[in-house]
Amino acid sequence: MFTAAEPELIQKRYEDARQQYALLAVDTEAALQTLSQTAISLHCWQGDDVRGFEVHQDAVSGGGIMSTGNYPGAAMDADTLRADAEKALALIPGPKRFNLHAIYAETEGQTVPRDQIGPQHFDKWMQWSRKMNLPLDFNPTFFAHPLANDGFTLSHPDQEIREFWVRHAIACRRIAAAMGQNQNCPCIINHWLPDGSKDQPIDRLGPRQRLLQSLEQVFSVDIPREYCRDAVECKLFGLGSEDYVVGSHEFYLCYTQTHPQMLCFDMGHFHPTETIHDKLSAVLLFQDELLLHVSRGVRWDSDHVVICNDDLQHLCQQIVRGNFLPRVHFALDFFDGSINRVGAWVVGTRATQKALLAALLEPTRILQSFEDSGDGAMKLALLEELKQYPLGAVWDWYCLQHNVPPGAAWIDNLIDYDRRVLKARIQ
Repeated sequence: MFTAAEPELIQKRYEDARQQYALLAVDTEAALQTLSQTAISLHCWQGDDVRGFEVHQDAVSGGGIMSTGNYPGAAMDADTLRADAEKALALIPGPKRFNLHAIYAETEGQTVPRDQIGPQHFDKWMQWSRKMNLPLDFNPTFFAHPLANDGFTLSHPDQEIREFWVRHAIACRRIAAAMGQNQNCPCIINHWLPDGSKDQPIDRLGPRQRLLQSLEQVFSVDIPREYCRDAVECKLFGLGSEDYVVGSHEFYLCYTQTHPQMLCFDMGHFHPTETIHDKLSAVLLFQDELLLHVSRGVRWDSDHVVICNDDLQHLCQQIVRGNFLPRVHFALDFFDGSINRVGAWVVGTRATQKALLAALLEPTRILQSFEDSGDGAMKLALLEELKQYPLGAVWDWYCLQHNVPPGAAWIDNLIDYDRRVLKARIQ
């Protein structure tokens, strides 16, 4: 249905595009080389609707994250999830990473409390990482647990519950360090927790004092930074915490100014009309590095499949214009169980790469010269003309270089996997 153009035609289109961009002093080869060195971390939880593989003594509970939809073929075990991920990875050009949550431990059917998990429970993931040449990232799981029932974990008023989650976070940092050592490069571990209140808490200070105390305990454990890089993630509101989130933007922004952990910005974690691209140049004046969760907010929901929309393009433009790319870590964060889950991975990752490529192909010097000379109309005119430039020809050439179907040709591959593998799981 979606037959790719012949390689010779793709190359010819690329050569024409290269010359067109060269007229604006844009080096497409340099842009492609930079893109080829920029990894995107795919998130495991898109493949199984954030279920994980825990063996529970109690029913799974504790809110914070919910995937909706019942498209056939969700992965139900680690081997199936890895197979689905491999299919997605084969349709995405360039370097990738893979992001795990603690609930994806493989415990051989045994119930292992979250504060007792260790690197051995992720040994198969690390073997797979070596086989695939695919570095891993990691996350503690502070939700979907009986001790998260009331919406509080590291800020819980009960000291025993709070200390359980502190031990869980420390265990996860040790797992991340083992992953980093296994792959010989740092594992990025992101700490997000759903702590908050649904409606009008009287005490807004106390939980934040307890969270601060807990974080001090978590990060007091010496973990080799060359293998484990810690990030903390803010949120405006979530399910069950619509009125108040303990780990707000202001809390973590101040925290990371006085502590070595990096800040994590999720594109969907702010007001529905608030974007994060303007925040980068402010934060990176003071921070060495930043973790980005690339997502798409729609009304109140923060985790729709990423597309190459204005928000994503503006984000990538600011990263490239500010020369921030070496200091920014890209990770995806969305979960949609209403569509083909493998396709969601591919759509979101390719969209992120396309937005970054478009930013790398921007004639920033010319645009800056217009701005410096007060030629605002000329700047806007060129920005508009760039929308018609042959980005697709450069993108198809990039895909061809990385042995990935260019253009829409990958969709046929997805359709085949959907019919032959995913939907066969429900028979």
